[in-house]
Amino acid sequence: MILLLLAAAFYGAAAWLRHRSARTGAPAWPSTVLFEMALLLHALSIWRAVVTPEGFDLSFLHALSLVAWLTALVAGLSGVLAKLPAVGNVILPVAAVCALAPLAGGSPHLFPYAGDSLATAHIAVALLAYALFAVAALQALLLTGLEKRLHRGLAPMEAEGSVPLLTLERFLFRLVALGFVLLTVTLASGLLFSEQLFGKPVTFTHKNLFSVLGWLAFAVLLFGRWRYGWRGRRALYWIVGGTTLLVLGYLGSKFVAEILLGR
Repeated sequence: MILLLLAAAFYGAAAWLRHRSARTGAPAWPSTVLFEMALLLHALSIWRAVVTPEGFDLSFLHALSLVAWLTALVAGLSGVLAKLPAVGNVILPVAAVCALAPLAGGSPHLFPYAGDSLATAHIAVALLAYALFAVAALQALLLTGLEKRLHRGLAPMEAEGSVPLLTLERFLFRLVALGFVLLTVTLASGLLFSEQLFGKPVTFTHKNLFSVLGWLAFAVLLFGRWRYGWRGRRALYWIVGGTTLLVLGYLGSKFVAEILLGR
C-alpha cells in the first residue's frame, strides 16, 4: 500500500513540476527524477501484487495498473515526454490514479504460468503493444491540436514547437508500426499456439473479436500511410479507433467479466 501511495504521489509531483517548468522555464531535472522514482516504485508494487506462487494475478485492477505503468514507461523511454511535454500532462496524472487502482480490492484472476516462458512472453508482448498504441493515440491527439494551431496562424506553445511537426509525425508512425508488429506476433502466437499457451483451443470471444478489429484498423492505417500518405485527422481517427478497440478487447472485457458480472 505504501509503495502505491508513494508512486502516485511522485507521479503527481512530477506532473506538477513539468507543468511549472514549461510555464516558468525552471529546470526540468527534478520532475525527471520524480518520474523515474515513480516508475520504480510502481514497478515494485506491480511485481509484488501480480507475481504470486499460484501464477500471475491479472485481475482488472492489476491489469489497469500494469498497462498504465507500461504506457508511462514507453512514453519516457521513447522520448515522447521530452519531444511533446504536453503528453505528460495526461499520462502522469492517469498513471497516478491507475497506480492506486489495486487499493480498491477486487477478486484475483490467476493465470497459472507454471514456469512457462512462452506464455509469459505472449502476455508481455501483448501488454507492450497496448502501451505503444496508447502513447501513439495521445501523441496523435496532440499533433492534431498543434496542426490546427498552425492552420489558424497561431504559433505552437514553446515546449511543443521545439521539434518540427513532420519529425514528430514520422516518430508517431514508427510507434504505430512497432506496436503493429508486436500485436501481430501476439495474435499469431495466440492463434497458432493457444493450446500450448493456455491449455485450450482458440474460442470466439469479444476479446478476440475486438483485438482482430483493432489489428485490421492499424493494418488499414499503415497501408494508407504507405500508399496514399495518410496523415493528420484521417490518421488520428484510425489510431484512436484502433486503440479504442484494443482497450475494449482487453481491459473492457475484463471490466465486464470481473466487475459487472463478478466472474
